[in-house]
Amino acid sequence: MTDLSEFPITRRWPPQHPDRIQLYSLNTPNGVKVSIALEELELPYEPHLVNFSKGDQKTSEFRSLNPYAKIPAIIDPNGPDGRPLPLFESGAILLYLAEKTGRLLPKEAQRYEMIKWLFFQVAGVGPIFGQLGFFKIFAGSAIEDRRPLEHYSAESRKLLEVMDAHLNGRTWIMGDAYTIADIAMIGPVRNLIGYYGARDLVQFDTLEHVPAWLERGLARPAVQRGLKIPSRQ
Repeated sequence: MTDLSEFPITRRWPPQHPDRIQLYSLNTPNGVKVSIALEELELPYEPHLVNFSKGDQKTSEFRSLNPYAKIPAIIDPNGPDGRPLPLFESGAILLYLAEKTGRLLPKEAQRYEMIKWLFFQVAGVGPIFGQLGFFKIFAGSAIEDRRPLEHYSAESRKLLEVMDAHLNGRTWIMGDAYTIADIAMIGPVRNLIGYYGARDLVQFDTLEHVPAWLERGLARPAVQRGLKIPSRQ
């Protein structure tokens, strides 16, 4: 049996299946990137709920895996060198899982084209949409000055317009091939118009291609499963 006892996080979240990838997450836009990928790739994994309302992410056990105290994070008991591999940062995890399986990742020059869009999500879509959410429904919503919300709404719209133009004539970010670049985008875009309630702010329904792309993504069975993992119950 695989021994993961060298990782302090396993003392708080003991693995029942230590031979599987251990996922420490919450079904936020960042968290579901990895659960969707694991479902799409059909990799065996064991999800562990990192409950923000209980401060799980701030515990020493979780910080031993990710010192920045952010989800998601994983431990793959079967890493590239045969040893367990701990990993955090959603973009890095997506790349690792795709390379591990040889799926959802184009080859040669197209690989770097896809990585470009993955970084577009990690560096742009994720942080900007998150700031819009902060000023729309979280603590920032109490600020009387509406300029921050207006700024991040405008920046979010710009990002969506870039996606929209790129998706013209394409089914997925990379054309006919569904990849981890799509997986990275689905959760944040869904959250923007859903939980954040910013559909009108960013004029989502005036976009020509992003709404249909999102609908296609959300219709995938693996996406539907991944959006609910880890369960909050």
